[in-house]
Amino acid sequence: MKSPHSFQRFKARTLSKTGMALCLALSGLISSTLPMQASAAKPEFADPEKVLRTIFPVAETGFDPAATRDLYSNAINEMIFERLYTYDYLASPAKIIPETADGLPVISADGKTYTIKLKKGTYFTPDPAFNGKKRELTVEDYVYSFKRLMDPKLASTHTWLLEDKIEGLDQLVAQAKKTGKFDYSAKIPGFEIVDKYTLRLHLTRPDFNLPMILAYTALSAVAREVIEKYQDAQGQVMANPVGTGPFKLIEWVRGAKMVLDANTDFRPTYWDFQASSDPEDQKIVAAMKGKRMPQVGRVLVNVILEDQSRLLAFQKDEIDLFQLYGGLAPQVLNQGKLKPDYVQRGIQMSLIIDPELIVYYWNMQDPVFGGLSKEKIALRRAMAMAHNVEEEIQMVDNGQAIPLQYPIPPGVVGHDPNYRSSVQFNPAAANALLDKFGYKKGKDGYRTLPDGKPLEIVHTAQTESRGHMQAEVWKKSYDRIGIRMRAEFRPFSEILKAEKQCQLTQRISPWLADYPDGDNFMQLFYSKNIHLNNNGCASIPEFDKLYEQSQKLPAGPERDLLYHKMTRVMELNAAQRVGFARYRIMLAQPRVIGYKKHPIMHVEWLQVDIDKNK
Repeated sequence: MKSPHSFQRFKARTLSKTGMALCLALSGLISSTLPMQASAAKPEFADPEKVLRTIFPVAETGFDPAATRDLYSNAINEMIFERLYTYDYLASPAKIIPETADGLPVISADGKTYTIKLKKGTYFTPDPAFNGKKRELTVEDYVYSFKRLMDPKLASTHTWLLEDKIEGLDQLVAQAKKTGKFDYSAKIPGFEIVDKYTLRLHLTRPDFNLPMILAYTALSAVAREVIEKYQDAQGQVMANPVGTGPFKLIEWVRGAKMVLDANTDFRPTYWDFQASSDPEDQKIVAAMKGKRMPQVGRVLVNVILEDQSRLLAFQKDEIDLFQLYGGLAPQVLNQGKLKPDYVQRGIQMSLIIDPELIVYYWNMQDPVFGGLSKEKIALRRAMAMAHNVEEEIQMVDNGQAIPLQYPIPPGVVGHDPNYRSSVQFNPAAANALLDKFGYKKGKDGYRTLPDGKPLEIVHTAQTESRGHMQAEVWKKSYDRIGIRMRAEFRPFSEILKAEKQCQLTQRISPWLADYPDGDNFMQLFYSKNIHLNNNGCASIPEFDKLYEQSQKLPAGPERDLLYHKMTRVMELNAAQRVGFARYRIMLAQPRVIGYKKHPIMHVEWLQVDIDKNK
């Protein structure tokens, strides 16, 4: 859908198995990887006088890559811990490059074996867990971290990333569930440690998204000594993050403030990304090329829940980097562009469509609204048809989003811009459907269940102003069809916990791409991901069968056809309603150099600089 606002898109490639291997190999030759060899003259880096100040709109939950579920905590994790791979800062479409790996993986002809070399000389930040010794990162740390992700005791929501993929790993998990103890020392065929810097992964089947999965925060390397020293009863280490990344956490006031200092022992890493034809990219390259990263010596993160308070802090020059949510857009933008007073102050704007799906779900395990009987499907379909997505975008986000017809958003492999959902805004048809299936209206104008019992739905939203606006929009939707709605407001962290246990009836649920492939969105509705990412707790056998078939295919027309069928199955059963994807509008003060919002990376603190003279 065309938008009156200008934005930068990134397009994901559709690759066959051979094409992906070729792309990975070529990108290692024609693009710069993050780390370069240190030059003879080392430029200054990690200047303590260069402080980047930013804001989180919700409270963090903790800093354990395997256990953390929310976006903002993972933003911190992304800077403290490292993965084998990451993304090129400027490349469009998004492109995988090495992070701690020494080059891209060598992939066997059958796509089932990945050989990965590790850079030498990468060290964890000092910690008492290491007994005063300098601790180098080796492939054993990744093997431990991957195993830990699957430990039933930890109950990570990210197990789906490795489940049914690594030879012998699922059997190790099954044994742990029987004995109650995960054997971290057990050798399995899937993790072949050739030497301390070489890892060979043996897969049960080709996984065409594996390089992108290995770039995701949950697959970060942690040190076993740190975990064993600080873990709680569930095996989590939320308050003592120790990684090899460019920053380290030095202060944490829960729900209020995080302070990160640059890791001055971070291996020599130089800014060397290539510009596209975009003049803005070329300016970034001219300003940043050759600088040792990070240039920023300290990052201050404050949690400010209210939209207006965040904007005021930015306007008063107390914040350097700020995400402008749609509710505040009219105060800053005019027809998608910065207002003149912001331009005069030198404020910078970076705007993209997030690779995001806002989905409305109804709990498929709820005794009133769940289930696959005809009357339950009719009820959910009527509720879906009663909601006007465009109206919500205007009222809550001031038009700073695009409605979606398909569960795979723009810029993600598998997106279909021509797809039209069978569920559209149609209150008249929704009312007729409820009448047909016996949901009768009483004298007060509200409907009852077919057996005459009261019908009420509980809509759960965050306590912040945005949550209240969303609840108002949904109250209007339910009023259109005579269903009584009660709103409950909870802190974000509580919502995540309840959602994981299938305890919420209905919610507006956002999902931002872990990696830019349609599989990352279709897995949201797979029954094996209940208690992980399947927030609506949907279990539809026909969908599951199609999803499992899609797992065996590379991106392309054959897989796209399955995705279409899966989407129709979801629409037929009305387990959820596809909503929208928001613009990501980032504002930066004039002193911030080299900033551009990346579609997949959570934050760009490593890649930017601060002009101390401004």
